[in-house]
Amino acid sequence: MSSAQKIRVAVIGASGYTGADLVRLAYAHPNMEIVALTANSHAGKPMEAVFPHLSGLGLPGLVTNDEVDWSGVDAAFCGLPHATSQQVIKVLPEHLKIVDMSADFRLRNPETYRQWYGNEHAALDLQADAVYGLTEHYRDQIAGARLVACPGCYPTAVLMLLLPLVAAGLIDASDLVIDAKSGVSGAGRALKQNTLFCEAGEGMGPYSIGKHRHAPEIEQELSLAAGREVIVNFTPHLVPMSRGEFITAYARLAPGKTAGDCHDVLAERYDDEAFVNMAPDGVMPATQLVRGSNRVMMGVVPDRIEGRVVLLSTLDNLVKGSAGQAVQNFNLMFGLPEATGLEQVTLFP
Repeated sequence: MSSAQKIRVAVIGASGYTGADLVRLAYAHPNMEIVALTANSHAGKPMEAVFPHLSGLGLPGLVTNDEVDWSGVDAAFCGLPHATSQQVIKVLPEHLKIVDMSADFRLRNPETYRQWYGNEHAALDLQADAVYGLTEHYRDQIAGARLVACPGCYPTAVLMLLLPLVAAGLIDASDLVIDAKSGVSGAGRALKQNTLFCEAGEGMGPYSIGKHRHAPEIEQELSLAAGREVIVNFTPHLVPMSRGEFITAYARLAPGKTAGDCHDVLAERYDDEAFVNMAPDGVMPATQLVRGSNRVMMGVVPDRIEGRVVLLSTLDNLVKGSAGQAVQNFNLMFGLPEATGLEQVTLFP
């Protein structure tokens, strides 16, 4: 593909946080031309009426999906809620390449989807062909895919950290405790009592203990790496910040293995990756060190309990945890350099 060629893209569900961040990244992408923005509840409005920070960019107005002339679109990013995405995507023209940021195509087993999301999958033929979009681990499959299912923000942070260690047999996959924390944007933009400033500010608390829908996604991928069923202890927490995600995972080391071995395997596995790095010596990963970027920063610390290790991972939930990874996958699908449009460094402080 020519470096000057423009790919015409639509953002479905552009009025949500992930949709807006996708628009922000797409606008600056040298190979993307935004030709359609959809948001049913805000149809008829200019994008800047919903997100004033995107004013002055000459963006198309918000319309319904039915109003889009799909013959003039090459690729679609979908940022709709679960159960809605599958209904929309299944009727899109076959010439479109699609990057879905919802949960609808992440789970390979339709029964697992029904169990955790409470409804039968409405696009099983598409689900069977969808590629799981954890870019650094499935890039070959992503490059040839028509439909890519971007991982959830928590699974991205967890799996980037744990997959290499489980695959190498360095940690016991049957003894994993994952403490996860996310900024409030991870709960979406819809009005909810628990995300009101007075409810979420100046405090922190867990939610969906033992029943968070990202757990089966994490288990699906870790089970593939381990070659057997893996069940994890996963507890998410809501933190009073707008964006950011932090994972602290506690694991039992395999006999004879050390925290140093874990560090070395992670460092080697991601040595050539543009968006994944180990924290520098003497530095602990922190959300403010990746904010606004498409980066994952990781760390490894020996536990004071013999034979155990503490594993750390952080990312921006709206970028590498969603829109940034979606753009990364888009680049692969269209044969572009993977980092195109994602070169921004961390916003600090």
